[in-house]
Amino acid sequence: MLLPHLPKFPTHLFLSLKPKTPIPSILSSTSRHQNPSFSLFSSSAATLSPGNLTIPEEEEEEEKTHLEISIDKLFVPPETDISYSPNVPLSARILKGSNIVLSKYARDAQVLKAEFVKSSVNTEDCPFDGLPEFALVGRSNVGKSSLLNSLVRRKRLALTSKKPGKTQCINHFRVNDSWYLVDLPGYGYAAAPQELRTDWAKFTKDYFLNRSTLVSVFLLIDASIPVKRIDLEYAGWLGQNQIPMTLIFTKCDKRKKKRNGGKRPEENVQDFQELIRDFFQASPPWIMTSSVTNQGRDEILLHIAQLRNYWLKH
Repeated sequence: MLLPHLPKFPTHLFLSLKPKTPIPSILSSTSRHQNPSFSLFSSSAATLSPGNLTIPEEEEEEEKTHLEISIDKLFVPPETDISYSPNVPLSARILKGSNIVLSKYARDAQVLKAEFVKSSVNTEDCPFDGLPEFALVGRSNVGKSSLLNSLVRRKRLALTSKKPGKTQCINHFRVNDSWYLVDLPGYGYAAAPQELRTDWAKFTKDYFLNRSTLVSVFLLIDASIPVKRIDLEYAGWLGQNQIPMTLIFTKCDKRKKKRNGGKRPEENVQDFQELIRDFFQASPPWIMTSSVTNQGRDEILLHIAQLRNYWLKH
């Protein structure tokens, strides 16, 4: 059954908008929409305290710290009640390593089947069957293909490469014959020819602005390294254009030693959100992941399920 006229996901339900100040854009465009914001971080099980969720960070060597997420920094899906309940505390409904509250739409999250469908060089060539889709985008070498393979539990569904910038098309992977994962070209690969970089930016921007079945963009950020300006700019552009966005922090298994001057993934996640907070008013959903340990895999699939099921209903 073809559903070519399904409405674009109601983005106002997922983004509290308007940037406080303009953000430079790596995808220069006329701003069609508005924008989100950012918060702190979570790792393991959360415990509720008045006005805040205190979340113990994983212990590293002798050091143990606590980071907090205030309730107003949680991502609460539409039609989700977070009022106090003695039977199911709010802390039990927050996805591990994220700021996302589970809703009644978080069902049918298992991946039973996944297959490559086609590669497209422009939005008009993409599949046009009305199925909802979730796009993965990030800097070259951020781990998009590895994450995609982890989500579907297939080692080579999306081919990985040691050479950044190999994804040069819009690649559609159909999951359970009911929705798509979309692998988009990476950005920020300096060794790619300028003409190619321009083309990638153009058709990726066109896909974001005109793809009616796009439910959410998953912006991948490497949490093992300090914040990159290009990632902040990309997040800013998505927000300014009111493209529904989830931050996926990758490589969270790579733990640097403080005595060597490195930062832990949790600290880089917090830095990213602190830097972008000045520009945005509300927190988008975010999840910490690792394709090596499969951290965050189930959480992403549950998040996809609740967004997808809400989108289909409305």
